[in-house]
Amino acid sequence: MKNVKVYSTPTCSFCIRAKQFLTDNNVEFESIDISTDPERAKEIVEKSGQMGVPVLDIEGEIIVGFDKDKITSALGI
Repeated sequence: MKNVKVYSTPTCSFCIRAKQFLTDNNVEFESIDISTDPERAKEIVEKSGQMGVPVLDIEGEIIVGFDKDKITSALGI
């Protein structure tokens, strides 16, 4: 299984949808709440160049936003 991290906030509807999509497809992931962890928030800005969420890190491939096609492709599902 691939290493998947989801950087999100609790109030972001697209973050919720991205995590639900992963759950529905039996993909294990680390959920990182950047609203409570400024160091992780800084980390994702450095990785993605973006301040928006969700940001998914799938084995080093950065996907900004809830893009089912890109997520599916990166996961190979």
